[in-house]
Amino acid sequence: MILFQETNLKFKMSLEITDQYLQREDTLATFDGLVECEEPNNRLDKFTGTLFWRNTSFPLDADKILLRGCVIRNTDFCHGLVIFAGADTKIMKNSGKTRFKRTKIDYLMNYMVYTIFVVLSLLSAGLAIGHAYWEAQVGNYSWYLYDGEDFTPSYRGFLNFWGYIIVLNTMVPISLYVSVEVIRLGQSHFINWDLQMYYAEKDTPAKARTTTLNEQLGQIHYIFSDKTGTLTQNIMTFKKCCINGQIYGDHRDASQHNHNKIEQVDFSWNTYADGKLAFYDHYLIEQIQSGKEPEVRQFFFLLAVCHTVMVDRIDGQLNYQAASPDEGALVNAARNFGFAFLARTQNTITISELGTERTYNVLAILDFNSDRKRMSIIVRTPEGNIRLYCKGADTVIYERLHRMNPTKQETQDALDIFANETLRTLCLCYKEIEEKEFAQWNKKFMAASVASTNRDEALDKVYEEIEKDLILLGATAIEDKLQDGVPETISKLAKADIKIWVLTGDKKETAENIGFACELLTEDTTICYGEDINSLLHARMENQRNRGGVYAKFAPPVQERFFPPGGNRALIITGSWLNEILLEKKTKRSKILKLKFPRTEEERRMRTQSKRRLEAKKEQQQKNFVDLACECSAVICCRVTPKQKAMVVDLVKRYKKAITLAIGDGANDVNMIKTAHIGVGISGQEGMQAVMSSDYSFAQFRYLQRLLLVHGRWSYIRMCKFLRYFFYKNFAFTLVHFWYSFFNGYSAQTAYEDWFITLYNVLYSSLPVLLMGLLDQDVSDKLSLRFPGLYIVGQRDLLFNYKRFFVSLLHGVLTSMILFFIPLGAYLQTVGQDGEAPSDYQSFAVTIASALVITVNFQIGLDTSYWTFVNAFSIFGSIALYFGIMFDFHSAGIHVLFPSIFQFTGTASNALRQPYIWLTIILTVAVCLLPVVAIRFLSMTIWPSESDKIQKHRKRLKAEEQWQRRQQVFRRGVSSRRSAYAFSHQRGYADLISSGRSIRKKRSPLDAIVADGTAEYRRTGDS
Repeated sequence: MILFQETNLKFKMSLEITDQYLQREDTLATFDGLVECEEPNNRLDKFTGTLFWRNTSFPLDADKILLRGCVIRNTDFCHGLVIFAGADTKIMKNSGKTRFKRTKIDYLMNYMVYTIFVVLSLLSAGLAIGHAYWEAQVGNYSWYLYDGEDFTPSYRGFLNFWGYIIVLNTMVPISLYVSVEVIRLGQSHFINWDLQMYYAEKDTPAKARTTTLNEQLGQIHYIFSDKTGTLTQNIMTFKKCCINGQIYGDHRDASQHNHNKIEQVDFSWNTYADGKLAFYDHYLIEQIQSGKEPEVRQFFFLLAVCHTVMVDRIDGQLNYQAASPDEGALVNAARNFGFAFLARTQNTITISELGTERTYNVLAILDFNSDRKRMSIIVRTPEGNIRLYCKGADTVIYERLHRMNPTKQETQDALDIFANETLRTLCLCYKEIEEKEFAQWNKKFMAASVASTNRDEALDKVYEEIEKDLILLGATAIEDKLQDGVPETISKLAKADIKIWVLTGDKKETAENIGFACELLTEDTTICYGEDINSLLHARMENQRNRGGVYAKFAPPVQERFFPPGGNRALIITGSWLNEILLEKKTKRSKILKLKFPRTEEERRMRTQSKRRLEAKKEQQQKNFVDLACECSAVICCRVTPKQKAMVVDLVKRYKKAITLAIGDGANDVNMIKTAHIGVGISGQEGMQAVMSSDYSFAQFRYLQRLLLVHGRWSYIRMCKFLRYFFYKNFAFTLVHFWYSFFNGYSAQTAYEDWFITLYNVLYSSLPVLLMGLLDQDVSDKLSLRFPGLYIVGQRDLLFNYKRFFVSLLHGVLTSMILFFIPLGAYLQTVGQDGEAPSDYQSFAVTIASALVITVNFQIGLDTSYWTFVNAFSIFGSIALYFGIMFDFHSAGIHVLFPSIFQFTGTASNALRQPYIWLTIILTVAVCLLPVVAIRFLSMTIWPSESDKIQKHRKRLKAEEQWQRRQQVFRRGVSSRRSAYAFSHQRGYADLISSGRSIRKKRSPLDAIVADGTAEYRRTGDS
């Protein structure tokens, strides 16, 4: 069975009693068993239940249950009983709700628009009051202003309030939302078109599956990553070994001379070799073929015989099916080195030893479990000798070795070397057993095998008796192959102050080993385990309880650290510990039903208070856990369910108010991907469930650094510049009406031509800012990757916040003042060259509009960091387009056609032929822009940002810096072994092998099972 994204098979076997008696459909129809089991829950690796049938009870565990969502392999048909369905199934219990995601800038932008609405209302109200006062003081006594309506000043002020709402409505950036979506769409296409995120091997490009979250990619604080298939390829490779104290696996020839460049070993002499193993130590092949050291052949024979792998043949080729990829890699390695596992039955195993087939009687299989961390097999050789072969973690093997092991220290040194290379290590040993000793032990073994209670404990005790005084053969070193570029990516993201948490369903040892392999953990990292920090959390809860009291809510919150500052710490926790410490374990329903309903108001109040205290305690405990975890540079959560993955993401979102990103490749990552602010799916070997639920997808984890450090940072910078400029240009444009109101009796008279108001945001100022939002970049993509520290500005919201918003508003207000008052002063008491005064309203409107268009377009030029022909053309093209349209709209011809619509006839040609007007426009533009230029020059000179420094020296920094892996320091005598061999998440296939019910055993047709031949049966179909 394969569950979710796991590629290794999980062994499932029905109860023997049901397999024996429920072969026919008529017996199935009369089945009257009763199943009592646990309540529906989200734990994928646990199940507890009992089948009551024929006055007997049979225990049910996770090995007897098929989960919804799994794929059944090596099974022709099966009959089953549905226990949970629909929303009660474990996969549904682990599923989450689909959330509508919006960026932090979206929420901020909405509040700013609300602020602008308030400002608009206040300005309109103030101007309306001003008009009412002006009407009362001036308007009523000016006969030439009488309009035939006898309205009171108050009513006229009320009408003017709505008039100013209309006139100043351009202050509200209605077109902003459309422009933002256009920019986001373009940025999404840039991600899709990025060839450096294209995975040619599988023809998989990066894909932005949403267009609303691009700028949030530049603000990530925490990344939550799956392990299997995301950080790793889930491909185990045999890399090195130590046999009899000698290390094999380096690049050397048959004469034991090391070479940097040497061809890989040719296994063509071995008919069973699969040709997939890349090995470069020719001396090991020489040792195997010569037979000078019998321990070498014994080593690989042990790998070929001590396992629970199943084998079948497909097109004449051996096909191994292992309970874990580690075990499959070791058996495949033995096969390539000449010791091929060919077949097995319930009591025998057949091995090809350098071309010679030999069959051994299997006397007992001592299977692996997570407590034993080893497995053994006892076989009888064709010569009649009895031997025990054992493999397991070095920590448990070394405790069981015979005192006389001459290569013990050499093997220990080799294990340290392997661990420093982040390889998964495993020790191999054997033992000769006397016939009498085995007979005595076998009686105890058979008795423990049929024990009705505590069978596992009894078996483990019997296993301990035989697994002692072992002779050490050596150790293997397997590489759990990381995806390309994972350590480099994690290193760069860490320099960008992004913290990475790994959430996996794997064992603690496996996840820890991968943490070292991808450099999330180093030898200098102080690792804290969940059990170690219980005291810290309990002490913090006690301190908070002691500080709590009547005056607690008036006291300022105390920010205490769990760890002293400095130092590199990592936290490794398990799912069960997480449930316990976060108080997530549910009370059993049976206990709830025994509770009495409150009879009095006092009981109801006490129960409510008790519930509130429990909720408050739970919330405080969760917050303390998040605070502690966030003090660590890395966090690894092992054995967590999909729901727990989502819960961890939600806790960080809730208590840290941080932007989160979740990345995974399988169905069990979907809930986490949906919960995070941004979800990224890896389109790998495990289907498309994660991709279909994600916001962005690509084929390799290493592309994440480009997505965040390049596209995310650029998108954030572009969006912030766009928004700041958009607010600025709208205020500079709109507030000219406000200043003009003081000179027109607050009559809501516009300061521009109507057509200019219509086209300003559509044609005259839209294209340059759109192109800046699409194309601008402060530094190149290579420099963005080389200096990850540039990313921090987005995390700290430095480029767009309320402070920046009000600075943009202030800039717009000052620009509008300059645009109005300089032309106003220039027009007072003015005579043109022809003796005519150009100080009419229409010429004044043209002067302000011309200065405005030139100013805002030159301002976007000052804001642009990355100049292209397109940017320059858009800026000067917008100015030219303004003058072209203005001269056209002010022509006599169009006035003749539409006299009521185009009323500024001849204004542009009359006004702009005066040099005085051009000087006024130039002066206005200069006064608007020169202070901006001066402030930016001083800022870049005296207080340069990190981006400014890199821009200044960009030519010197063009040479791309090569990332180098952190050097491991080997310290003799200091053991750093991390034996993380994962036989399987649960037991292997020992029960299946000993039962004789092979996973590829072909059943007879169902009609042949029926003795009388009268009933017809249908097969449920091949899997």
